[in-house]
Amino acid sequence: MSARYQIFHDTHYHYDSPVSLAQQLAHLWPRPCAWQRCSSQQLEISPEPTARRDELDVFGNPITRLAFERPHDELLVNAGLTVEVLARPALDFQQSPAWDQTRDSLTYSSLPMSAELIEACRYRFESPYVHLKKTFVEFSESCFPPGEPLLLGVQALMEKIFSEFTFDAEATQVATPLVEVLERRRGVCQDFAHLMLACLRSRGLAARYISGYLLTQPPPGQPRLIGADASHAWVSVYCPVSGWVDFDPTNNVQPALEHITLAWGRDFSDVSPLRG
Repeated sequence: MSARYQIFHDTHYHYDSPVSLAQQLAHLWPRPCAWQRCSSQQLEISPEPTARRDELDVFGNPITRLAFERPHDELLVNAGLTVEVLARPALDFQQSPAWDQTRDSLTYSSLPMSAELIEACRYRFESPYVHLKKTFVEFSESCFPPGEPLLLGVQALMEKIFSEFTFDAEATQVATPLVEVLERRRGVCQDFAHLMLACLRSRGLAARYISGYLLTQPPPGQPRLIGADASHAWVSVYCPVSGWVDFDPTNNVQPALEHITLAWGRDFSDVSPLRG
């Protein structure tokens, strides 16, 4: 089973006064994954950049670096993509290793570690938007009793965030601290993803932030509106048996055919679609 999408991501910056020198970093190309492939992509930029370089960032995400050295008072960046998303294999969460056993495997040891474990460890620590606190351990306590299968515990945490928090686009800003999100019990997908990461990493688990797109369904009997679909964020947790497994706390689902992956990193600061 698969789904094919055409995606258009338009960004328009308008400056109060002309900018003579600017640099931009774009995460607008879908990351190659076992479950998705991009058959076409194009990037239209106005004004024409003085320099452009396509490469991979430190996390392996495709990025585009842009430099502008002529005065301009607006910037338009329009990305067009054709992506096919494939069904992911079903997993038996009950058969995943215990969460505390997984935590211990990610802890420093004098024994050699595999390249896979070393890679996972880079997503175990604090990052600009995700801090490790006892508060987050306490919030997730009921989800992770001793010996609980890792993926069952993560699923329970996803369900807890979904049931106890309200989606509210006006409640937070990009830099709102997670402790405030936890107190208010309100936020957006970015907040819920960061909160879930904080809970998992505070327990010594490895989890990363996923930036992408989500296909939304219109109300029954109503047509799909152009522009109704949105950029989105969710998390992925490392499981020694299954590899990286995705969870969407905003919608209480495991990402499947309706989730398109753009990039992953430690948190939003690593994978912002366009910044500069």
